[in-house]
Amino acid sequence: MAITATMVKELRERTGAGMMECKKMLTETNGDMEAAIDTMRKSGAAKADKKAGRIAAEGKVVITVSDNGKEASIIEVNCETDFVAIDESFVSFVSAAGARVLADKPADVAALSALPLDSGETVEETRANLVAKIGENMQVRRFELLSSEGLVCAYSHGVKIGVAVAMTGGDEALGKDIAMHIAASRPTCISEDQVPAELLEKEKEILIAQAQDSGKPMEIIEKMVEGRMRKYLAEITLVGQPFVKDPDQTVAQLLKAAGAEVTAFVRYEVGEGIEKKQEDFAAEVMAQVKGG
Repeated sequence: MAITATMVKELRERTGAGMMECKKMLTETNGDMEAAIDTMRKSGAAKADKKAGRIAAEGKVVITVSDNGKEASIIEVNCETDFVAIDESFVSFVSAAGARVLADKPADVAALSALPLDSGETVEETRANLVAKIGENMQVRRFELLSSEGLVCAYSHGVKIGVAVAMTGGDEALGKDIAMHIAASRPTCISEDQVPAELLEKEKEILIAQAQDSGKPMEIIEKMVEGRMRKYLAEITLVGQPFVKDPDQTVAQLLKAAGAEVTAFVRYEVGEGIEKKQEDFAAEVMAQVKGG
């Protein structure tokens, strides 16, 4: 059967695959469009498996807030390059997965992966097909859900940083300001009572060791460490930090004036904690020159 340009165009539009691959698949299936699509989907899954070992440290964070403003999901999906992170198909996939999290509240990434999207394919099937189409490893890395009796507010800084804040009292404008502050200032937790004991102990050990080098008496060292610990706690807790828009007041003072309280927050930054492969392209070229 003769493979026409119209047939190739239709298969390309339906699968997103390259023109030559579409023509090859139609030739192999003797022009059977549905058989070609099935074969390409199967080979797409195989291609996705081959790419699964490649480091994906770029990507996008998406926050989806419920219509009543009392719930939100935040999700991070990774890819290999920042170019793909703004690809329309990738962005649509991340948004659809985030919406699924909010709607179905899955227990973990594995549970999310098995859920269907509007296309009828599961999250995992869509991810695998997207890997085959775009040619990069992609992984749904993590997600969280927040809820509040008051409001859940969100702030996104580009595609790479997202913050969701659960708050009682105050209004949406205040919530967005607090979320923006968290994006910029990276607090570890809301208040001192939430700081992990091991983190406090580790910091105290470091400060004591530093103070002992001064040669001062132990009672002076203890006062020095006490003062430095107060400063440290103010730096890592949300309510202790100076508000980014008005450093003359702390976040605690801002919240108190508005009769508001932050009950939870989540800050995601794309790729944090993922070890990225460092490419030395100059050395690579030099090695090829010497080898040639």
